[in-house]
Amino acid sequence: MSTATITAAEINKLRQTTGAGMMDCRKALVESDGDFEKAIDYLRKKGQKVAALRSDREAKEGVIIAKTTADNKSGLIITLACETDFVAKNSDFVDFAKHIMDAAIKNNVQSLDELKAVKLDGVTVADKINDQVAKIGEKIQLARFERVDADGVAAYIHGAYRMGVLVGLSKNSAPVLEAGRDLAMQIAAMNPVAVDANSVSPEVVEREKSIVTEQIKNDPKMAGKPDEMIDKIATGKLAAFFKENTLLAQPFVKDQAKTVGDYLKSVDAGVTVTQFKRVQLG
Repeated sequence: MSTATITAAEINKLRQTTGAGMMDCRKALVESDGDFEKAIDYLRKKGQKVAALRSDREAKEGVIIAKTTADNKSGLIITLACETDFVAKNSDFVDFAKHIMDAAIKNNVQSLDELKAVKLDGVTVADKINDQVAKIGEKIQLARFERVDADGVAAYIHGAYRMGVLVGLSKNSAPVLEAGRDLAMQIAAMNPVAVDANSVSPEVVEREKSIVTEQIKNDPKMAGKPDEMIDKIATGKLAAFFKENTLLAQPFVKDQAKTVGDYLKSVDAGVTVTQFKRVQLG
């Protein structure tokens, strides 16, 4: 097909479909002899090339979407990363991330690789992202995927899509899910390391105990004290760490007179937190 037979309407249609520039669309149609689907493939390949060329760039900005299934028994978090906050704040970029999340929920996605392979508007999510790379000219990637499955799951997005939290709960009633959202806000604000002291990883416990033990030994007032005393003081300091850094022991941000555990019992004495996920940019 010659360039003379390619109309402005065809170029515009391809531009609207792919988001590519006018000259790129014109060239794609020329190279594809006017075949619309081949032209889309041509632009997608160009997008892949652009993505490869920008693979060494850092994508530290982006948006985080957290959402639960309709039955509130599963929750997902995705991070769609880009290079600049200008792109991250664009409503089309945010809508694109939400569109990916809807596809993840619809297809019951279990992993990041599975999400990339999900079909979105007839093509894979990975290809859709490459289309956006070609359109925007920045490195764009699905940087993170998290999932929580429980009897009840609450989701919360903090700030301008810069942090997402999921909380797994042992029950699924409306009051419990509402409390779960409060807990998600607590997690966003206070960044606990675990649900309670028993669920803190042994590595974290050992590291914290080592730190406080060194601090005690370096205190001139503790010079010459027996190891048993130092170990006892370190254990006490570790208990303070658990109180400050585990979810259920923390003061509840909405009522400092209560711990988060006390608040949860006031909603439903039988409910427990099974796990949580907290993802933020940077």
